Amino acid sequence: MSDEPYDLVVIGGGPAGVAGACTAAHFGRRVALIEKCRELGGACTNTGTLPSKTLRETALALRGLRSRNLYGVDLSLRREVTVRDLMHHEANVVEGAREEMAERLRREGVALHLGAGRFVDPHTVAVAGDGGAETRLRARHVLVAIGSQPLRPREFPFDDERVWDSDEILQIRKLPRSLAVVGAGVIGAEYACTFAVLGVRVHLVDGRDELLSFLDAEISRGLEAAMRARLGIAFHWHERVAECRAPADPDAPVTLVLGSGEVIEAEAVLVAAGRTSPTDAIGIAAAGVESAKHGLLAVDAQFRTNVPHVYAAGDVIGFPALAATGIEQARVAMARAFDIALKEDLATILPFGVYTIPEASMAGRSEEDLRREGVDCVVGRAHYGRNPRGRILGESTGLVKLVFRREDMRLLGVHILGEHATELVHVGLTALLVGADASLFNRMCFNYPTLGDLYKEATYDALVTRAAS
Repeated sequence: MSDEPYDLVVIGGGPAGVAGACTAAHFGRRVALIEKCRELGGACTNTGTLPSKTLRETALALRGLRSRNLYGVDLSLRREVTVRDLMHHEANVVEGAREEMAERLRREGVALHLGAGRFVDPHTVAVAGDGGAETRLRARHVLVAIGSQPLRPREFPFDDERVWDSDEILQIRKLPRSLAVVGAGVIGAEYACTFAVLGVRVHLVDGRDELLSFLDAEISRGLEAAMRARLGIAFHWHERVAECRAPADPDAPVTLVLGSGEVIEAEAVLVAAGRTSPTDAIGIAAAGVESAKHGLLAVDAQFRTNVPHVYAAGDVIGFPALAATGIEQARVAMARAFDIALKEDLATILPFGVYTIPEASMAGRSEEDLRREGVDCVVGRAHYGRNPRGRILGESTGLVKLVFRREDMRLLGVHILGEHATELVHVGLTALLVGADASLFNRMCFNYPTLGDLYKEATYDALVTRAAS
């Protein structure tokens, strides 16, 4: 037992946990962080966000997709891509991120405890270290930031090396010639694109009828069309997997029997059927904190659980479960917990980015939601293919869509499909946060040639549409 209570004990060394720990420590609080794995970074750094996005960029480079579009020639490697080719850059990026996190904790004086953390009571967390040794930490406040892990439906034989969850996929030994992805959410869609670019025949199976329904419908349809036409991905909508057969012969294909009776054979299967947070494993009930379905914790606007001194941030509190939002949630939580004049609340508008091929990103409201609410809207569109920088990039299918309120032309939504969409969206996000209207982009002068100029083109399109109606 530590003699003097810590001001804060953080359970979980991912982006949210590290951000919360460093925020409190930076303002003079005594902080300890518990991480059960040997590596810092959580799923974001080790099995999720950074690895998957790095693999995407590596796949694009190795297969020369952009060079074929730009120059009409294939400048990719003239040999079969190996797993070593694919993972080399990923390993460097991940290791760099881990080192940067560790350095931040050292710089801020955060005490790092490696081992599994578990509540003993509402103010005590036990850390099980190597050899069974236990350290007990007393805390005035606790931040739970344990992230999430893949759901593993019982119908899939995950002990077979041909059937993967979204964490295991990073340990692949060879690239399959065909892949069935179960679940067309963000993770499933991103990996489907990455493997398809590498020449893998990809089937994407989902019980829903549209791709990434949180996106604006026009962007969702455009993304699905691009994934079909450019990458050859086969979609199986309104389907659920009734049976997964993995024969003993390792060279035989895995067979998926769908609810409709359709049969898909593939060399490998990726199951991306959602995620769960292992709050039971940290003894959350001993703290008096209530958990819900999939281990999620309910929090208030200050990210407090039902136990006022226990806070939670990141995947463990559910949607949107993004690294960026988890970091901001943790900072708000610590500012509230310790009365730090840093951040009063989370931004009212958050960006969403999907690293498919092409990328998709959004901020604000969709056209469909606004029209359902009776808001009279004007939409402006600008196409990458008509923009000089877009043509330089070889991006022919990209689109910037801006949604304005007709009454005063205030910007309400930004929706982008195309390369660099996850960067480009921040221009619109800034405009949304300050309540800007069409005059902002009308007045702005963008560098030429740039994708930023698409905002001006889309604004002019909306102004013309409004004048004509």
